[in-house]
Formats: sequence, C-alpha cells, structure tokens
Amino acid sequence: VQFVESGGGLVQPGESLRLSCAASGFTFSSYTMAWYRQAPGKERETVAVINSAGRGTSYTNSVKGRFTISRDNAKNTVYLQMNSLTPEDTAVYYCNGLPNWDWGQGTQVTVSS
Repeated sequence: VQFVESGGGLVQPGESLRLSCAASGFTFSSYTMAWYRQAPGKERETVAVINSAGRGTSYTNSVKGRFTISRDNAKNTVYLQMNSLTPEDTAVYYCNGLPNWDWGQGTQVTVSS
C-alpha cells in the first residue's frame, strides 16, 4: 500500500490550495479515505473523511465550510480543496484509508504572510 500526497506549498492567509493523494496497492473504491494533518509539536488529527462511494463526508469543526474532501475512484485519488486558509492550518497533510495503513511522506502546507 502506498500513498503519495502532493499539492502543498506556501500561501498567504485567505488563499487556497488543492491537495491530491494518489493511492495504490489496495482496492481503493472499497475503502473510506481520510485526510489528516500534523502541526509541529502536536498530535496528528483527522481533518476530513469520505466514504467509499464519495457520497458521505465529515470534517473537523475547525475546517467546516472551508475545506472539501472528494475522490475519484477511477483514478484512485482523493482530494482536499482548502479555501480561506489561516496560519492555524499550517501542518504536514497526509491521506490514509480507514483503517490506517503505513503513512506516506505527506505534503507541507504553510500559511504565512
């Protein structure tokens, strides 16, 4: 199983980013997927979850209304559209299935003026 996250970068507050995660090594369309993040000195937290069909989603309170998780089962890829970014969103972002497999390298998101 492998996850390759991409799309992170350095942005200013209020800007947007779209993260992508290419998954391989398992039957992607059968699994719930999630985005996680880990800020320096903090534990990894679940940001957003999407069910296998892509019809059910949930978000941690701090990103509700700003982030949108989606998936393309034909491409084995899960996305995270992040709008209205704030410095508190600065973290390394990871994707994984539920239950979790080994973690990928993640993609760094830095929000700073």
